[in-house]
Amino acid sequence: MMFDVVIVGGGPVGLFLACELKLAGVDPVVLERLPRASQADKAHGLAGQVVRLLDHRGLFERSGGGRAPTPIPTFYFGAMPLPLHVLGPDNPMYFLRINQRDLERVLGERAAELGVEVRRGYEVSSLAQSEDHVDLVAVGPDGGPAELSARFVVGCDGGHSLVRKQAGIAFPGIVNGEVVSRTALIAPTAQFTRPAAGGSGYTLGQRVRIEGFGEIDSTFHRTERGVISIGLFDPEHPIINTIEWEERPAGDSPGAGTPMTLAEMEASIERILGARVSLAPPPDGSPTLLRRLCGRNTRLAQRYRDHRVFLAGDAAHVHAASGGPGLNLGLQDAANLAWKLAAELRGWAPDRLLDSYESERRALGQRVFMQSQAQTALMAPGSAVTALRELLAEMLSERGNLRLIADLLAGSDIRYDMGESDPAATTGRFAPSLDLVTEDGRPRRLAELCREARPLLLDLSGGTELVAAVSPWSDRVVRVAARTSASPLPALLIRPDGYVAWTGTDPDGLQAALGRWFGVPSGAPEAPERVADGRAPHLRLGVPR
Repeated sequence: MMFDVVIVGGGPVGLFLACELKLAGVDPVVLERLPRASQADKAHGLAGQVVRLLDHRGLFERSGGGRAPTPIPTFYFGAMPLPLHVLGPDNPMYFLRINQRDLERVLGERAAELGVEVRRGYEVSSLAQSEDHVDLVAVGPDGGPAELSARFVVGCDGGHSLVRKQAGIAFPGIVNGEVVSRTALIAPTAQFTRPAAGGSGYTLGQRVRIEGFGEIDSTFHRTERGVISIGLFDPEHPIINTIEWEERPAGDSPGAGTPMTLAEMEASIERILGARVSLAPPPDGSPTLLRRLCGRNTRLAQRYRDHRVFLAGDAAHVHAASGGPGLNLGLQDAANLAWKLAAELRGWAPDRLLDSYESERRALGQRVFMQSQAQTALMAPGSAVTALRELLAEMLSERGNLRLIADLLAGSDIRYDMGESDPAATTGRFAPSLDLVTEDGRPRRLAELCREARPLLLDLSGGTELVAAVSPWSDRVVRVAARTSASPLPALLIRPDGYVAWTGTDPDGLQAALGRWFGVPSGAPEAPERVADGRAPHLRLGVPR
C-alpha cells in the first residue's frame, strides 16, 4: 500500500507533524516502536515561540495553559536569571508548564480526533528510496516483517535516528564528556522548604530553603562546584537534578555503568552545596527516576533532507536541555514541513518550496547549537566562569542585551527571507498577537483564526482592493476581514506555520507573495515567481525593533 507520508517516531514531534499533515488534507501513518506511550520523566515544559504555535492550534488551552499565553517575567540563560519583566510588551518569552508524557497524551488525543493512523509496536529496520517513493521494512508487534511504501518519509525517531543513518546523513557535533547529570524523584522533605512568600503555586524562579545552607533559586543554583535544581512542579514529588564536571572522563568516573542511588545523589548535593541532606524515595511507591547521564551531546544533522526523506526534531538536532530548546525547535520543524509536504502532494507547491524547509529550519538549529554550548560553558565550575557570569550579568542590565538573549531563547531572533524588495519588520516573523473584531461583529483572537492550519490573509484595510487579488487562490488561502486597534498594518498574509509572508496594500505585491509561497492559482497558465533555492540566504539575523 502506498501512503502519502510515513512518519517514523510517535513522540511529540511525530504526533504533531501527523496532526499538521491531516489538517492540510494529507493522510500520514505514524510508526512507533514502543507498544504504548512512554511514561518516562523528560521535559517539564515548553518555552519560547512554540507556545504561541500551540495556541494557534488550540492546543495551549487543551494542555492546561489557560485561554491565551502571556509572557513570563523570568527565565534563565546558563543558570542565570533573566528579569524579562523589564522588557514589558517586547518580552518574547512564553512558557507552558506540561510534562512531556502529558503533552504526548494531548497530541495523541488530537491525532485520534483527526483520524491519524498510529501503528504502535512497529520498529523500522531499513528504508530504500526510488525516484518517486520510499520503501520501508519494519518489524511488527508480532515479530514479523511489515513492508510499506510512501511518497515521503519523515524521521522523527530521536537522536539515534535510524532514518537519518539509513539516509546517510552525518550528525556532527560536540560531546561534553566530563559533564555528569543526576536526577531523582524524592519524597517531600523538611530539608527543602519554601519561604513563606513563595505562595502555593509553582512559578519559575521560586525560592526554596535548604537546611544547613540557606535559600536558593529552585530552578537553577550554581556554585563553583556544580549546579542544582529542585523541580517543584508537584510538591508531593519533588525532582532533584544536579550537574557536575568530573575531573576524569565520564566513562572512568566512580559509579559509571552502575545504577544510580539516592546516596549518590546526596553525595552530589553535598559536593555542590557543602551541605548534607537526607533523601527518601516517594512514599506512594512512584518510581524514583534515578538516572545518571554521562556527557552532554550537541549535534546538528548535516542536512535535513535526502531526496524523499526528511528529518525533524531530535533526529535533526540534539542539544543540552537548558531552556528546553529541543521541543521548541522540533514542534516548529513539524509545522514548517507539514504544509510544504502537503503542497507538494496536492500539486500546487512552487518550485523549491520543499528545499526551503532545510534552509529555514537548519539555520534555527545552528543558532540553538551555538547558544546551548554557551549555556553549558556558563554553568561550568571554577572562578574564571564565575567572573564571566558577573560580567554577563552587568551586560544584561542593559535592556538591549537582555532583549537579544530573550529573542535568542525564544527562537525569535531571526526572520525568514520572504523575498521582499522593501520588507516590513513584521514579515518573516511569527504573526503578532492581535485582538480582532471580524466583519460579522465577533471578537476573535488572531490565534483562533489559525486553528485549521491554512494560509490566511488577514485583511485589516477596511476596503475591497485585496479581494480580487486573493480570489484565484481561494481554494487554498482563507481571507478574513477584521478590524483592530492594535496593529498599524493594513493586511497580513500568514503561512500555515504562523509566519508572516507579506504585509501591505498593493494587490500586485500580494499576488507575487501568494504565487511565491502558494503556487499557481487555479486555472492560471503561467508559473509564479519561484521560491529561492536552498543555497540562497533564507533568514536574517537581528532583534526585532
